[in-house]
Amino acid sequence: MTSQPVRIAMWSGPRNISTAMMRSFGSRSDCAVTDEPFYGAFLKKTGFQQPMADQIIASMDCDWTSVKNAMRGPVPEGRALWYQKHMPHHMVDDVSIADFPDHRHAFLIRNPEDVVASYAAKRVEVTADDLGYERQVEYLDQVAQLTGTAPIVMDSAEILQNPEAHLQSLCTALDISWDPAMLSWKPGPRDTDGIWASHWYNRVLDTTSFAPPSDRSPTLTHAQQQVADQCRKFYNQLLAFRLKIL
Repeated sequence: MTSQPVRIAMWSGPRNISTAMMRSFGSRSDCAVTDEPFYGAFLKKTGFQQPMADQIIASMDCDWTSVKNAMRGPVPEGRALWYQKHMPHHMVDDVSIADFPDHRHAFLIRNPEDVVASYAAKRVEVTADDLGYERQVEYLDQVAQLTGTAPIVMDSAEILQNPEAHLQSLCTALDISWDPAMLSWKPGPRDTDGIWASHWYNRVLDTTSFAPPSDRSPTLTHAQQQVADQCRKFYNQLLAFRLKIL
């Protein structure tokens, strides 16, 4: 009997090593990856003017139900694993995490000050809603109720301090095999990258592994610090569930 494929939904805010994590899983020979499949639908629904918005909408399936069904459908190339990189703040239609009861869910978080600084470097303004912390908390609660178990939460800084140990623990928590190939990858773009990679992924495209964490504290404007402060309580709630390494 053929075993059922494992679909992994990683729910992350922006500027949060989410693309490096996608590279990590994409390095496995048994894993397909998908990059923010609801991004086009989000931009079309909201009219939000993010960089390359028109090109993104034109390049993607922007029908919520169609994208949902695709993410629940056949795994690309018949792979045993399917890693789906999702942004919770993209989910502004009737589709939500509740529409993926058979996925194995995990949450990727990062210190708000670091996220705000990184995001602000790419855009002039940033709001708390852009960063998705509150929606992550809502989704975490839904997953806990759905599964009856503690959710899987990974803190980006901790992953960067010890990638192998944290990725091994993540694989154990997801009930999939560990693969050392997850620790490195070839530089450059991927066919699976969203069209927005040319704007957002410049640093990741040059990498071949997880970079060590920065030891510098970001410098924020007063307005940027206010955004980080709005996100702090939600980040702390998520952090309380972070996965401990084995």
